[in-house]
Amino acid sequence: MNPGKTTPDTNAPAARQALVRSLRGFVQMLPILLGMLLLTSLIFAWLPSSSLRALFGSHPSLDVLLGAAIGSVAMGHPLAGYILGGELLAGGVSLIAVTALIVSWVTVGVVQFPAEALLLGRRFALIRNLLCFFSAIAIAWLTVGVMRLLA
Repeated sequence: MNPGKTTPDTNAPAARQALVRSLRGFVQMLPILLGMLLLTSLIFAWLPSSSLRALFGSHPSLDVLLGAAIGSVAMGHPLAGYILGGELLAGGVSLIAVTALIVSWVTVGVVQFPAEALLLGRRFALIRNLLCFFSAIAIAWLTVGVMRLLA
């Protein structure tokens, strides 16, 4: 073996093929992702915070279900969820409803379900969304319970 000679990288063609496949996959996913983002924006514009405030307040059990359902459909960025949650709390919406809304807002994606099912499989997308929905409800009840213990 010559110390001055370098051996060619045998993984270079495989790495190049992987990069090309990844870029093709991303380009194919781009229209799906753009459609999902546009649909999410439309739903968020359709449900302003003043309308949400009018929906809550009947009963904690209904509020937590309604909060989780609305958060599941109006999926968004966590920072926007905190702003919305703060506004809803200031407007008199219960903590349990706001917690369920924010947790499901970030974790459940009804609007993006078709894209997720296409990319990751229908069964996986359905199980993930159901687990996240029920987890949002449980987290909301636990949050309110802990806050009552600490108060």
